[in-house]
Amino acid sequence: MTASKAPAVTDRPPAAERAARRRPGIWRFATAALITGGTLAVSGWLVFLSPVLGVKEIRVEGVLGLAPEQIEQAAALPLDTPMAMVDIEAVRQRVAAVTEVESAKVERVWPGTVTIKIRERTALASVPMNGKSAVVDRFGVVLDIVAVAPPRLPVVRLPHLDPQDPSVRAALTVLGVLPDHLLRKVHEVQAKTADSVTLLLSDGRTVIFGGPERAADKTRILLGLLNQRAQTFDVSSPEVVTVR
Repeated sequence: MTASKAPAVTDRPPAAERAARRRPGIWRFATAALITGGTLAVSGWLVFLSPVLGVKEIRVEGVLGLAPEQIEQAAALPLDTPMAMVDIEAVRQRVAAVTEVESAKVERVWPGTVTIKIRERTALASVPMNGKSAVVDRFGVVLDIVAVAPPRLPVVRLPHLDPQDPSVRAALTVLGVLPDHLLRKVHEVQAKTADSVTLLLSDGRTVIFGGPERAADKTRILLGLLNQRAQTFDVSSPEVVTVR
């Protein structure tokens, strides 16, 4: 008679017991995933949709002649707009479209401020136009049309006012590089061509400036000559200056 074999003894728990042991780990993982997902969803809502992190203040800097309200109106940025959803470039373009604004920069300042920094255009000269005077900046942008030319501004006499015209650009460029104390002495500017800019000073003297090239050198030389008793100063060629 053959003896029966005893059943093998093993330390491995049954499958059901192993599955039961795994369940708490699975639940912990699922719970953690749900919490993480919920946190991300709430965070996304707060940042992109909720007014909690929305625009609370629009701060305008650099205004001189303009009112801050004019810039805010041009920005067209409602308060409580989610900060992350503010189209910075679009706001900048809307502000820069204001005639009196030369340049604009827009920045987010968390948690709830949008800063708009502008540089206003500065009146540089007046240009006769159809019986009136156009007040222009250094780029030839018309800032105002007035009946009488402002006495503090030099008069630029041009066949026509076209900012793209080389003679217009040359005349305004020359005026733009003159120091204030010299600019105040300029009564009139003539420029038939881009390289024939002529300054008529308020004391009756004439400066043949030429083109805008090397304007800084020409200005420096001119300042050193104005104390001489002469009527005409030709600095169009800095290497060969003529005084008569």
